[in-house]
Amino acid sequence: MFGNQKLVEFRLLGFPISLDTSWLIIAGLITWSLSTRYFPYVLPYKLTLFYILLSMVAAVGFFASILLHELGHSVTARNYGIRIHGIMLYIFGGVAQMERNPSTPKEEFMVAAAGPFVSILLGFLFMGLTGLTKSLELGRSLHALFYWLMEINFVLAIFNLIPAFPLDGGRIFRSIAWKLSGNFRKATLWAATAGMGFSFLLMAYGAWEIYNHQMVSGIWSFFIASFLFQTAKATAEHYK
Repeated sequence: MFGNQKLVEFRLLGFPISLDTSWLIIAGLITWSLSTRYFPYVLPYKLTLFYILLSMVAAVGFFASILLHELGHSVTARNYGIRIHGIMLYIFGGVAQMERNPSTPKEEFMVAAAGPFVSILLGFLFMGLTGLTKSLELGRSLHALFYWLMEINFVLAIFNLIPAFPLDGGRIFRSIAWKLSGNFRKATLWAATAGMGFSFLLMAYGAWEIYNHQMVSGIWSFFIASFLFQTAKATAEHYK
């Protein structure tokens, strides 16, 4: 469904980077949401064009954060001799296309943990910039921008650390289960089962959001849950 139409291609740190056309949906949603809700609330009495431009800058910052997250995975994998065919950024975030699975539980753990680790570092970086722009009074606009980027990176790290495959936390869970059981296949099935279970919880949360008149976020939760379920189910069926 996604990942077939490339909008932009370039190389960074030796890795081919592809930006799928579906990424425009995320960019549009971020720009719309921030320009109509977040920035008008924290920065009142500004021109609409100002909100739109600042929201577009935030969307670029989010794009860079996702890219750095995936580069964390890719650089770590390369250090373990795993070839990376490329990094694809698309509607659900990003994916490092590895030639093979890690060969040991330690490799699996380190490669999986690298992405959230980068996101946490970025969160602290933007936290520092948030404090700097506030203390030096460099402008409320930069303060609001950096604060949002700080929050989104911490949220990205926390969400990805949920122990449900195919999230990074699910791969970390698989590495631990693999180490304890000595069986990669069983560990993958356990992680995939956890992924399917989490997808149902996310669907329930989406239903609760819709019930509380949060239609956009509720539908988006359903959308993400459906993707996670299909990926986890396909992985479980592959390793049965």
